[in-house]
Amino acid sequence: MSIRVLIADDQELVRTGLSMILGAQPGIEVVGQAVDGHEAVALARTRRPDVCLFDIRMPRFDGIEATRALAGPDVADPMAVVVITTFDLDEYVYAALRAGAKGFLLKDAGAPLLTQAIHAAADGDALIAPQVTVRLLAAFAAAKPTGPPPQPSDPLTEREEQVLAEVARGRSNSEIADALYISLSTVKTHVASLMAKIGARNRVEIAIWAMGRAQP
Repeated sequence: MSIRVLIADDQELVRTGLSMILGAQPGIEVVGQAVDGHEAVALARTRRPDVCLFDIRMPRFDGIEATRALAGPDVADPMAVVVITTFDLDEYVYAALRAGAKGFLLKDAGAPLLTQAIHAAADGDALIAPQVTVRLLAAFAAAKPTGPPPQPSDPLTEREEQVLAEVARGRSNSEIADALYISLSTVKTHVASLMAKIGARNRVEIAIWAMGRAQP
């Protein structure tokens, strides 16, 4: 079964480019395009794509609002949303993740990372652009500690500790699989287990938890 993707961006050239990139990937089908967040929400609710790919800055109803409407904490049946933007601003990252986004990418990410983010979101995983993850973690490291992080619900296994260390470095699932000589599906299983044990909602929160634990 193909992953069905809905694209929303107010620039026709960008929509066309994203559609061509994703449509050329095996196992991905673009099922709709929207010019703003209002149209994106309406199309998503009727076509029920597996993944929504939303730009942030759109007229009438922006990508953050659209994400919140489809994947926010009050949504009974949330959809998987990946946010993509030209603007590398932390406020956008925080807003997108709080709104329920499963991924955050910059438009210069390239076809491989874009495709990986779509697959990750479809699988219930989250992928955030590595450079964004690294910067957020640097900002966290520079801040004053606010106390030790909460203890995991169950002790982490040795392999989970290894995966945790790699996530804290901002590495993707594929990079972790290569570094630890394990399969991609095994990495996904460990990441999901980590999120459940420490109460994290995404990879950035996993990494922040790891850094908080490491602080004296």
